[in-house]
Amino acid sequence: MGKILCAIRGGPDSRPTQEQAIALAKERGDELIFLYVADVSFLDRTAAPLVVDVDSELELMGWFQLAMAREQAAAQGVEAEIIVRHGHLRTELVAAARQVGATLILLGRPLEETALFDQESLQALAAHLQAATGAEVRAL
Repeated sequence: MGKILCAIRGGPDSRPTQEQAIALAKERGDELIFLYVADVSFLDRTAAPLVVDVDSELELMGWFQLAMAREQAAAQGVEAEIIVRHGHLRTELVAAARQVGATLILLGRPLEETALFDQESLQALAAHLQAATGAEVRAL
């Protein structure tokens, strides 16, 4: 039995990724772990008190999004673990994958391309994760 680590950002764009992760876990009999990374690096040039406030708010939002994902999985008969981490996305994805022993890492594709996650950036992230963890990586 493998372990699927599914990184989500939350919001409607994450719904298809969650659904595919749940379906794969059910089909393969794998454990499912949803991950949210509270990454405030976009605030590097902002006053420290604001960064702390935003980090706290992102963490709360992450727990809420993951609780919803876990409920969605439970409704389909799949148990899911949830993890919230703080830091840079790339670093925390690798650390979480190693921590849980992920055999498959799932990444969602934003419905609309953003400066951070265009197709080329997503492919580069997937290649980095696969090299750093040895896990299969899929961008859904």
